[in-house]
Amino acid sequence: MKKIVNAAHIYMIVGLVSGLYYREITKLNDFTGDSQLGLVHTHLLALGMLFFLIVLALEKLFTLTAEKLFNPFFWTYNAGLALTVIVMTVRGTRTVLGHETSEIAAHLAGGGHIFLTVGLVLFFITLGKRVRETPAPIRSESLAA
Repeated sequence: MKKIVNAAHIYMIVGLVSGLYYREITKLNDFTGDSQLGLVHTHLLALGMLFFLIVLALEKLFTLTAEKLFNPFFWTYNAGLALTVIVMTVRGTRTVLGHETSEIAAHLAGGGHIFLTVGLVLFFITLGKRVRETPAPIRSESLAA
């Protein structure tokens, strides 16, 4: 459970720093257009922090970490999100600075999204198995009857 909390916390910190970076680099360069840099903050907070806070709640209910696919999900998903965000940051920064971006960056970002997808598939397999294996809680109404 600790690594889930740590992941959410790290994504929160990096997400907030990326928002500050976006604001400052665009201001310093008088940039007013669109770039991928503006999406990094949201990706980190939504797909990182919020997602892992939801995983934490589900861990508490279903003990997801007991499933053998949890670690492959965790590391695949994190690798995909990290790769996606790094490429978005590089491409966005290059756009703000007035440089062209290479086609390889688009392919790397696509690879990051593939890792994210595989991670999500592993997550839902893990969740499905744990939901089926976890007994339903006893309701207090049934005890009173």
